[in-house]
Amino acid sequence: MTRTVRRTRRPLQVAALGAVAMLALGACSSSDSDSATKSDSAASASASGSDAGKVSGSVTVFAAASLKESFEKLGKQFEQKHPGTKVTFSFGGSDSLAASITGGAPADVFAAASPKTMKIVTDAGDASGTPATFVRNQLEIATLPGNPDKVASLKDLTKSGLKVVLCDKEVPCGAAAQKALDAGKLKLTPVSYEQDVKAALTKVELKEADAAVVYKTDVKAAGDKVEGVEFPESADAVNDYPITLLKDTQNAEAAKAFIALVRSAEGQKVLTGAGFLTP
Repeated sequence: MTRTVRRTRRPLQVAALGAVAMLALGACSSSDSDSATKSDSAASASASGSDAGKVSGSVTVFAAASLKESFEKLGKQFEQKHPGTKVTFSFGGSDSLAASITGGAPADVFAAASPKTMKIVTDAGDASGTPATFVRNQLEIATLPGNPDKVASLKDLTKSGLKVVLCDKEVPCGAAAQKALDAGKLKLTPVSYEQDVKAALTKVELKEADAAVVYKTDVKAAGDKVEGVEFPESADAVNDYPITLLKDTQNAEAAKAFIALVRSAEGQKVLTGAGFLTP
């Protein structure tokens, strides 16, 4: 009897031990699987949270005066696309903006109206990476509504008694105007040189000048306040507009996202709609 019992118990003990081992292995496997799943989920959530949190806070953009209407529109689109963000602009003559940046003015993005003014910033080591041309712009003559002085060409601006305004020669629109005048072998003495293209246009809008050489985009933005006159010499003075992330940016991710919007199909649609040319 004893032997029989012992023989019966051993298989039972082995079976019991095997069952325990199988349960332990199963529990371990389940635990490992759950841990891996939780780990993967956590990593995914972390990555998702990181991506979602990349674009936030404020972005300060220094931009050429001629970009005002287009960039303000893109700024609103950017804030809508990234809730909680704020885009602040400083518009003006590209040379003045470049001088402010190299002088330590806090900014995240710089969009200039010419490679020459952008070079001021890159030469000073204040740009991060290589600036990219995102649009181009061409000159046009802005006259009083109805063009009462019958201005039909760049040469007409040299007529005696006509009050003409130009941008300062250090400003991209002024340098382009001088280039166009040189191409037509014309000499023009304006009644004033203005610090940026908007200031030059305003002189005509206020009837303090009869005409101004500005950009097509500015004439278009002014609507019926002025009348535009195209001239062939403008083809010899088309300006490239470069944009760059600045080295001392305080919000690189948001700044990069704004530049990406400007260069995207969506951004280009806004810019070309304003009269800018594609690069």
